[in-house]
Amino acid sequence: MDDANISFFLGEYQNSIISALDTMRRDHIIARIWAKDYTVWKPVPVEITNRLGWLDAPAETLEKIDYIRATLEPLIKGNINDVVLLGMGGSSLAAEVFNKIFGSEAGYPQLHIMDTTDPVLISQLTQSLDLEKTLFLVSSKSGTTLEITSLFHYFYNLTLEKMGSYASRHFIFITDKGSSLEELSNKLFLQHVFLSDSNIGGRYSALSMPGIVPAAIIGVDVEKLLLNAIAAAKREKEGNFSGEFAATGAVLGATLGTLAQKGRNKITFIMSPQWAPLGNWLEQLIAESTGKEGKGILPVLDEPLADPRVYGQDRVFVFFQNEADDNSPKIAGLAAAGHPVISIKPNDPYDLGGQMFLWEMATAVAGHILGINPFDQPDVEATKAHTRRTIALFREKKEMLSELPSSTTQECVIYGGPPAAAFAGALKIFLSETAKDDYVCLQVYLSPTPEVDEALQKLRETIFAKYRLAVTIGYGPRYLHSTGQLHKGDSGNGLFIQLTADDLLDIGIPDRIGVADSTLTFGALKAAQAQGDWQALKDAGRRVIRFHWKANPVAGLKKLTELL
Repeated sequence: MDDANISFFLGEYQNSIISALDTMRRDHIIARIWAKDYTVWKPVPVEITNRLGWLDAPAETLEKIDYIRATLEPLIKGNINDVVLLGMGGSSLAAEVFNKIFGSEAGYPQLHIMDTTDPVLISQLTQSLDLEKTLFLVSSKSGTTLEITSLFHYFYNLTLEKMGSYASRHFIFITDKGSSLEELSNKLFLQHVFLSDSNIGGRYSALSMPGIVPAAIIGVDVEKLLLNAIAAAKREKEGNFSGEFAATGAVLGATLGTLAQKGRNKITFIMSPQWAPLGNWLEQLIAESTGKEGKGILPVLDEPLADPRVYGQDRVFVFFQNEADDNSPKIAGLAAAGHPVISIKPNDPYDLGGQMFLWEMATAVAGHILGINPFDQPDVEATKAHTRRTIALFREKKEMLSELPSSTTQECVIYGGPPAAAFAGALKIFLSETAKDDYVCLQVYLSPTPEVDEALQKLRETIFAKYRLAVTIGYGPRYLHSTGQLHKGDSGNGLFIQLTADDLLDIGIPDRIGVADSTLTFGALKAAQAQGDWQALKDAGRRVIRFHWKANPVAGLKKLTELL
């Protein structure tokens, strides 16, 4: 069933989705969404009425473009080589998409996304920068995000040491009005503060200040991007919703929500190279919005496409294609095997603005179908609370809190799971608990390198081949701001494999700006985040095992794959 650039191949599920669309039409769901009626999702307005600003974001941001450009151009033209964005989750993922899809125009600075607490990555970026020609964007809606506070203290102190009172000229904040960052900016006399709309949640903020300011800095035609999004928003209006199939987020959301109700709750993205960067943004939007109250839609990225017959009845496939791709045989094969498939063919890179709005609407509608609030994240705080307690104990006792290991081998220490003499045996026994609708998540607290990425991908492919389950990969602490909500809020079908190792180097986190004293390091913070999420997963009744390598995690991953 085709309309514009979205095609639906739904097989036996088509009638159920048509019924859902008809019910939406009769209940005036689209009109009520635009009227910002919280009862579309829940009988109470908490964390809904103050989270619907994304509906107006493209038009409202477009009105501010002259102000954004006038503010940025004197700062970046000829004076700045690099811009470093300090942000997590919704404060960084859209900027990363714009950076990877468009890149920097000639004469504009290079953008670096710093969304980690890994000391090796932080050290590598630090060594590559000329601080006198670097601008830092500190992006946090609340102003209290632990990772951002730590990174800001570190980079501000480095810049202060290098340039003294001129340091403040190299920092811009993007935050909500009244946040702690706005208050701090007044004390430091920073170069500028962009105030974001407090009625937009982080993962829905791509088309507002947190996404558009970094895009403008690297020379993206943000007007064209926003006009594309505005056109997409117009297509979503009530007058264009007939209750029939169309290339809109409303129809896409009804499709995804209905399929999830039928057990097809693992949305597997097959992305052309041009559109692959959009995957991580979609992952957070969908996972964090839908993974709660024992429900959820799990995004699966970067998984090699296999024979259609090996997949279970829990998949829906979404192809992002361009003119160079012809996936018709693959789509036909999957559809013939009974798998629902959706094909999307954007016209050009600036369709990205429209796609972002389309998927925001789709996620909101899927939340309605599933009966959940797609704008809150009730289980995220659990990991944060455990992390804070772990850090407090570390500062007091100078050692990291950890549970007793279940076994120790020459290569690694194993936590959780069954006792085993060798780590391959432990993993085999752990994975023997899987059921047909389960998924496996590799939670990675290793320093990213091409060798680590390759070893993880081979481990993933081995697990899939052996158990025929979806396998996802997430680097910590990044995934905590993306899929972490779903891991603890969904129906409990995940098996979590944490991968940790001792850091090759470490960096102190200044306790305060302008003061060198440090009672915490980035390595300790990363370890506390892994431990905090471990405990939160255990509290939620999830199955989790950890492999902590004493040395050479790449060799350990390879051996684990071979023995498995």
